[in-house]
Amino acid sequence: QVQLVESGGGLVQAGGSLRLSCAVSARTFSHYAMGWFRQAPGKEREFVAAINWSGISTYYADSVKGRFTISRDNGKNTLFLQMNSLKPEDTAVYYCAAKLGSGYYLQPLNYDYWGQGTQVTVSS
Repeated sequence: QVQLVESGGGLVQAGGSLRLSCAVSARTFSHYAMGWFRQAPGKEREFVAAINWSGISTYYADSVKGRFTISRDNGKNTLFLQMNSLKPEDTAVYYCAAKLGSGYYLQPLNYDYWGQGTQVTVSS
């Protein structure tokens, strides 16, 4: 069983930065494609960013492109999301997700495992 634990959320002012981490308990973390999603109150879960097993290929939602960076450390079984120039509309619970596979994936239904989420609140 693969377990994912997010950390790094919090309260930040608009224009600030946060770095989210996702620790993954998998013997073969490098075999998993990873993604970040977010869900604001009353809204559906939406795609934020995805990364393939090696970290070479990444993909971002238009709303975060140029501000957020997804990365991974396969030696430490950890996924990251660096979030800069944060806006109030970035406020949401952020989830990391894992899928056994070599590509990158944009839909929540593609993923097999999910973390419990970490709250990010951006004040104006």
